[in-house]
Amino acid sequence: MAIAASVLFVLLCSATPSRLEAQEAGSASRAIGSVKAINGSAITLAPDSGSDMNVAVQPSTRIVRIGPGEKNLKNATSIPLQDIQVGDRILVGGKLTDDKASLAASSIVVMKSSDLAARHEQDLHDWQKRGVDGLAKSVDAAAGTMTITVRGNDVIVQASKSTLIRRYAPDSVKFDDAKPSTLSESHPGDQVRARGDRSADGTTLTAEEIVSGAFRNIAGTVNSVDASSSTLSVHDLLSKKNMVIKVTPDSQLRHLPPEVAQRIALRLKGAARGEGASSASAASGQTAHSAGGATGPTGGGPGGHSGGPPDFQQVLSRLPAASLSDLHKGDAVVMVSTEGTEGAATAITLLSGVEPILQAAPSASSSSILSPWSLSAPAGDNGGP
Repeated sequence: MAIAASVLFVLLCSATPSRLEAQEAGSASRAIGSVKAINGSAITLAPDSGSDMNVAVQPSTRIVRIGPGEKNLKNATSIPLQDIQVGDRILVGGKLTDDKASLAASSIVVMKSSDLAARHEQDLHDWQKRGVDGLAKSVDAAAGTMTITVRGNDVIVQASKSTLIRRYAPDSVKFDDAKPSTLSESHPGDQVRARGDRSADGTTLTAEEIVSGAFRNIAGTVNSVDASSSTLSVHDLLSKKNMVIKVTPDSQLRHLPPEVAQRIALRLKGAARGEGASSASAASGQTAHSAGGATGPTGGGPGGHSGGPPDFQQVLSRLPAASLSDLHKGDAVVMVSTEGTEGAATAITLLSGVEPILQAAPSASSSSILSPWSLSAPAGDNGGP
């Protein structure tokens, strides 16, 4: 589930009131994870880290249910063991056996999977309604602000002590994998998603949550494809270096139809001749139409208007899907990848069928090739709630 259920649960646990903390203070250990199986009074727990663990429920074990996002146990309700189901999230406090494979539970806090699903839907709608995403233009950690560019408009994101700030892991764009962070770890050029209340004019957002990360834009040609390891080697045209790109089930692979690629190439050639933004905007609008997209309100920030540049993520979602087996040596690709390490990264969005584009702009980066669209980290299950 894309919503950070694990993060919500950790927040809940960190705010557990003194009564439960006192219960667990005498416990040798506690574990957080999902219920994998239940057999009588024995629960198999799949923890957030480490191997599966056996949880032995005692007659004296205190079991309570709490809703996602609760900061304490004031609204918790006692439930019987029979109410716990596979897929539920639980926090178990108890005594760990010497082999660390079993936990004799003194207390269990339960977050039902159905509650998490409902909360996920609520958060999804809230991110769509009150969220923005764009590139960091400047960061002032001392003032608690960052300015991000959202579809050509600047939005000031204001953080406070209560703002949840996280940063994408180097090889993942999943919210679940994002780590606690601070504003000082964000830098100009980072991809930023923020959720909160916007000012009347839309130029300022008071953030409840900020997630940032550094991503790579790569434009190049395929050297080889290794289906067994789900990787491909790409020669980056800008750095002149070879990159090993990992393709995961979360990677978004799309193929650009020839007529769409030709329209983008014409736009780039027109821009190179100095024909201006109007030519670029018109061409991008034609491209979105050809790809099944729309050029209506952009949303996601101030300045959205009918006829404005389309959201590239919407355009991508309507393009034909591709797979690793569709790629061959010599194919041209542009992509957004995780920050990764030197010479290696994980594909987030990979677009093939771009030969006319690279021929029209051999020295351009993938971000400029895909401009003036909004190229952001994927939404939905990959990039956010």
